[in-house]
Amino acid sequence: MKAGDFFIGPFADYEENPILKPSDGFQSRGLYNPAVILEGESFYMLYRAETDDGLTGRIGLAVSRDGFRFTCRAEPIVEPGDDFDRGGCEDPRIVKLDELYCLTYVGNSGRYHVSNICVATSRDLLHWTKHGPVLSPREGSWDTGQIKAGAVVPERIGGRYVMYFMGEERPWAASIGIAYSEDLFHWYEPLERPVLSPRKGRFDCLGVEPGPAPVILPEGILLVYNGWGGDCLYRTGGALFSRDDPATVLQRSDEPLLSPARDYGEEFGTANHCVAEGLVRKGDKWLLYYGAADRVTCVATYQGGAAYAEEVH
Repeated sequence: MKAGDFFIGPFADYEENPILKPSDGFQSRGLYNPAVILEGESFYMLYRAETDDGLTGRIGLAVSRDGFRFTCRAEPIVEPGDDFDRGGCEDPRIVKLDELYCLTYVGNSGRYHVSNICVATSRDLLHWTKHGPVLSPREGSWDTGQIKAGAVVPERIGGRYVMYFMGEERPWAASIGIAYSEDLFHWYEPLERPVLSPRKGRFDCLGVEPGPAPVILPEGILLVYNGWGGDCLYRTGGALFSRDDPATVLQRSDEPLLSPARDYGEEFGTANHCVAEGLVRKGDKWLLYYGAADRVTCVATYQGGAAYAEEVH
């Protein structure tokens, strides 16, 4: 299946990218991996910010009226400091559940190769209450490596909250798992296997992780994900899961949904990663927000949408 045959995409890079770049203060080294939510006519972006102080991230907030021109707040809204995130707060993803904003992020504990999915909640997007890790690496399971990239479905399915996440199988194969919760703070994994795995010979042959928070559509649960292959460059793919059984894949893109128009890695002397973590639909336009080269924030667009036509084998 080509990208154009998938439910959405391919996306076209915005010609004025990047829309946000490093600036003074807590985001002087990098401003990337954005989560975006649309409230009324305003776009709110939560992003990973880095400076040269050794921490792997703080979470900042930017606001826009058109989805392209954002204004950043001068101070972060979530900072490291607890035992579970003292090394950094990384890679936010956000959903709104009734009147409560739920933020998942990667908590860097400061210990080598130990990361957890952490949850924080807010009612105004400015003041956040941390609830600590909700999923951590555990022995004896397929996810014995790192646990990252928690993407919560924005409504209950069968009375439960659902979250897709990245777990590492040994040796170093990153796949997507599924977890369920009654309250957002206590999660369990019913399956001892991934629901989405790397595919031999594809752009995502070495690893996959959830991208933005999933979108509920009549056809199913849309999960845009990030995948990488032998060149270790992240690219954006898509999968459609069943609403009746969120562990069942109905459709998956064979090719990336986005190919950035510029080599940001060459510009910044880093890997040319494209890491999508924000997806907003406004009318018939989709806006996909991504971090490029672990330095800047970009956006790509797609107009329209068509029903899916093929099932995954």
